[in-house]
Amino acid sequence: MATAFAQSDAEAAPKRWRLVTDQLRPKLSKVAVPMDGAEADALAYVGFPDQHHAKLHSTTPLERLNGEVKHRTEVVGIFPNEAAISQLVGAILLQQKYQGAAQPVSP
Repeated sequence: MATAFAQSDAEAAPKRWRLVTDQLRPKLSKVAVPMDGAEADALAYVGFPDQHHAKLHSTTPLERLNGEVKHRTEVVGIFPNEAAISQLVGAILLQQKYQGAAQPVSP
């Protein structure tokens, strides 16, 4: 599958995806069927400009955000109710959103 994601243009990626899927179909039909349905979602990024591909390809920002939420919730330990969890996680998400903004928003 990596070869489909490594294609340089929007026309080559879907062709490679179908080629790989068709090669898997005889031996791994249970894998090929979901791949047929996932093609559009998996290759949606190819329609964006090339300078965006590196940021879209990586899950590092999402992993960093999940790690920050996990760290901050573990520090608190026990929450009195679900509203308290939502409030803390919401504050973390807002902080991350405005962290790179030119004009920081005060809470």
